[in-house]
Amino acid sequence: MNDSFTFYNVSEKKMSFQTVLERIKGFMLKDPRSEYVLSIGSDSHVHQTETKFITAIHLHRVGKGAWGCLKNHTVKRPITSIREKISMETALSQEIAYYFISKYLMELSDILIPFADEGADLIFEIHMDIGRRGMTKELIQEMTGRIEAMGIEAKIKPESYTAFSYANRYTK
Repeated sequence: MNDSFTFYNVSEKKMSFQTVLERIKGFMLKDPRSEYVLSIGSDSHVHQTETKFITAIHLHRVGKGAWGCLKNHTVKRPITSIREKISMETALSQEIAYYFISKYLMELSDILIPFADEGADLIFEIHMDIGRRGMTKELIQEMTGRIEAMGIEAKIKPESYTAFSYANRYTK
Protein backbone atom coordinates (compact mmCIF):
# COMPACT_ATOMS: atom_id res chain seq x y z
CA MET A 1 0.00 0.00 0.00
CA ASN A 2 1.09 3.56 -0.65
CA ASP A 3 3.41 4.82 2.08
CA SER A 4 1.40 8.04 2.31
CA PHE A 5 -1.45 6.03 3.80
CA THR A 6 -1.20 6.79 7.48
CA PHE A 7 -3.91 6.00 9.95
CA TYR A 8 -4.56 7.10 13.52
CA ASN A 9 -6.90 6.61 16.45
CA VAL A 10 -7.11 7.91 20.01
CA SER A 11 -4.30 5.55 21.12
CA GLU A 12 -1.86 5.69 18.20
CA LYS A 13 -0.75 8.19 15.60
CA LYS A 14 0.89 7.53 12.22
CA MET A 15 0.03 3.84 11.80
CA SER A 16 0.93 2.23 8.49
CA PHE A 17 -1.60 -0.04 6.82
CA GLN A 18 0.58 -2.98 7.94
CA THR A 19 0.31 -1.78 11.56
CA VAL A 20 -3.47 -1.44 11.15
CA LEU A 21 -3.61 -5.07 9.98
CA GLU A 22 -1.55 -6.19 12.98
CA ARG A 23 -3.92 -4.33 15.34
CA ILE A 24 -6.95 -5.91 13.66
CA LYS A 25 -5.41 -9.41 13.87
CA GLY A 26 -4.49 -8.85 17.51
CA PHE A 27 -8.03 -7.74 18.33
CA MET A 28 -9.47 -10.82 16.61
CA LEU A 29 -7.00 -13.21 18.24
CA LYS A 30 -8.16 -12.07 21.69
CA ASP A 31 -11.58 -13.61 20.97
CA PRO A 32 -11.54 -15.77 17.81
CA ARG A 33 -14.91 -17.35 18.63
CA SER A 34 -16.83 -14.13 18.06
CA GLU A 35 -18.66 -12.67 15.10
CA TYR A 36 -16.92 -9.66 13.54
CA VAL A 37 -18.08 -6.95 11.18
CA LEU A 38 -15.22 -5.22 9.39
CA SER A 39 -16.51 -2.04 7.79
CA ILE A 40 -15.03 0.86 5.93
CA GLY A 41 -16.79 4.19 5.60
CA SER A 42 -15.99 7.74 4.62
CA ASP A 43 -17.53 11.07 5.45
CA SER A 44 -16.67 14.65 4.57
CA HIS A 45 -17.18 18.20 5.67
CA VAL A 46 -16.90 21.28 3.49
CA HIS A 47 -14.90 24.07 5.07
CA GLN A 48 -14.38 27.59 3.70
CA THR A 49 -11.22 26.78 1.69
CA GLU A 50 -11.15 22.98 1.61
CA THR A 51 -13.12 19.76 1.93
CA LYS A 52 -11.96 17.36 4.61
CA PHE A 53 -12.56 13.63 4.12
CA ILE A 54 -12.16 10.97 6.79
CA THR A 55 -12.09 7.27 5.94
CA ALA A 56 -12.65 4.93 8.86
CA ILE A 57 -11.80 1.28 9.31
CA HIS A 58 -14.01 -0.22 12.03
CA LEU A 59 -13.86 -3.75 13.40
CA HIS A 60 -16.90 -4.58 15.53
CA ARG A 61 -16.73 -7.64 17.75
CA VAL A 62 -20.51 -8.02 17.83
CA GLY A 63 -21.80 -7.36 21.33
CA LYS A 64 -18.28 -7.14 22.73
CA GLY A 65 -16.61 -3.90 21.65
CA ALA A 66 -14.77 -2.54 18.66
CA TRP A 67 -11.47 -1.27 17.32
CA GLY A 68 -11.07 1.40 14.71
CA CYS A 69 -8.80 3.87 13.00
CA LEU A 70 -9.03 6.79 10.63
CA LYS A 71 -7.30 8.26 7.59
CA ASN A 72 -7.44 11.92 6.52
CA HIS A 73 -7.71 13.22 2.98
CA THR A 74 -8.10 16.88 2.10
CA VAL A 75 -9.15 18.50 -1.17
CA LYS A 76 -7.91 22.10 -1.30
CA ARG A 77 -11.26 23.55 -2.38
CA PRO A 78 -14.82 23.48 -1.13
CA ILE A 79 -16.75 20.74 -2.92
CA THR A 80 -20.30 21.99 -3.29
CA SER A 81 -21.72 19.25 -5.51
CA ILE A 82 -23.36 16.50 -3.45
CA ARG A 83 -22.71 13.99 -6.25
CA GLU A 84 -18.99 14.84 -6.35
CA LYS A 85 -18.67 14.73 -2.56
CA ILE A 86 -20.45 11.37 -2.19
CA SER A 87 -18.57 9.97 -5.19
CA MET A 88 -15.26 10.95 -3.58
CA GLU A 89 -16.32 9.41 -0.24
CA THR A 90 -17.23 6.21 -2.09
CA ALA A 91 -13.93 6.14 -3.98
CA LEU A 92 -11.89 6.62 -0.79
CA SER A 93 -13.73 3.73 0.89
CA GLN A 94 -13.29 1.57 -2.20
CA GLU A 95 -9.56 2.25 -2.24
CA ILE A 96 -9.09 0.96 1.30
CA ALA A 97 -11.49 -1.95 0.71
CA TYR A 98 -9.48 -3.00 -2.32
CA TYR A 99 -6.42 -3.68 -0.15
CA PHE A 100 -8.47 -5.91 2.13
CA ILE A 101 -10.14 -7.94 -0.63
CA SER A 102 -7.04 -8.26 -2.80
CA LYS A 103 -4.75 -9.54 -0.08
CA TYR A 104 -5.73 -9.47 3.56
CA LEU A 105 -9.35 -10.53 4.00
CA MET A 106 -8.43 -14.23 3.69
CA GLU A 107 -5.71 -13.81 6.33
CA LEU A 108 -8.27 -12.36 8.72
CA SER A 109 -10.80 -15.10 7.90
CA ASP A 110 -8.16 -17.75 8.56
CA ILE A 111 -8.00 -16.60 12.20
CA LEU A 112 -11.69 -17.45 12.65
CA ILE A 113 -12.11 -20.57 10.48
CA PRO A 114 -11.08 -23.03 13.24
CA PHE A 115 -13.89 -21.59 15.39
CA ALA A 116 -16.64 -21.39 12.74
CA ASP A 117 -18.65 -24.13 14.50
CA GLU A 118 -18.63 -21.97 17.63
CA GLY A 119 -20.09 -18.90 15.93
CA ALA A 120 -16.95 -17.20 14.62
CA ASP A 121 -17.60 -15.18 11.47
CA LEU A 122 -16.26 -12.19 9.56
CA ILE A 123 -18.55 -9.93 7.57
CA PHE A 124 -17.03 -7.25 5.32
CA GLU A 125 -19.00 -4.12 4.42
CA ILE A 126 -18.65 -0.61 3.08
CA HIS A 127 -20.76 1.95 4.91
CA MET A 128 -21.99 4.97 2.99
CA ASP A 129 -23.20 8.34 4.22
CA ILE A 130 -26.32 8.24 2.06
CA GLY A 131 -29.90 7.36 2.84
CA ARG A 132 -33.47 7.26 1.65
CA ARG A 133 -34.15 10.77 2.97
CA GLY A 134 -32.66 14.00 1.78
CA MET A 135 -30.60 14.88 -1.26
CA THR A 136 -28.52 11.68 -1.27
CA LYS A 137 -31.46 9.35 -1.98
CA GLU A 138 -30.96 9.85 -5.73
CA LEU A 139 -27.39 8.53 -5.44
CA ILE A 140 -28.20 5.23 -3.69
CA GLN A 141 -28.37 3.00 -6.74
CA GLU A 142 -25.26 4.49 -8.39
CA MET A 143 -23.02 4.41 -5.30
CA THR A 144 -24.16 1.06 -3.91
CA GLY A 145 -23.73 -0.38 -7.41
CA ARG A 146 -20.07 0.65 -7.38
CA ILE A 147 -19.56 -1.17 -4.07
CA GLU A 148 -21.53 -4.27 -5.00
CA ALA A 149 -19.57 -4.51 -8.27
CA MET A 150 -16.53 -5.18 -6.06
CA GLY A 151 -18.38 -8.07 -4.40
CA ILE A 152 -18.79 -6.15 -1.14
CA GLU A 153 -22.02 -5.49 0.72
CA ALA A 154 -22.98 -1.80 0.76
CA LYS A 155 -24.79 -0.37 3.78
CA ILE A 156 -26.68 2.93 3.78
CA LYS A 157 -28.26 4.93 6.61
CA PRO A 158 -29.37 3.95 9.18
CA GLU A 159 -27.12 0.85 9.06
CA SER A 160 -23.96 2.65 7.89
CA TYR A 161 -22.60 3.68 11.32
CA THR A 162 -18.93 3.66 10.27
CA ALA A 163 -19.56 6.53 7.83
CA PHE A 164 -22.28 8.63 9.43
CA SER A 165 -21.20 8.20 13.06
CA TYR A 166 -17.54 7.17 13.47
CA ALA A 167 -15.95 9.00 10.50
CA ASN A 168 -18.35 11.93 10.87
CA ARG A 169 -17.07 12.67 14.36
CA TYR A 170 -13.66 13.61 12.97
CA THR A 171 -14.55 15.65 9.85
CA LYS A 172 -15.31 18.95 11.60
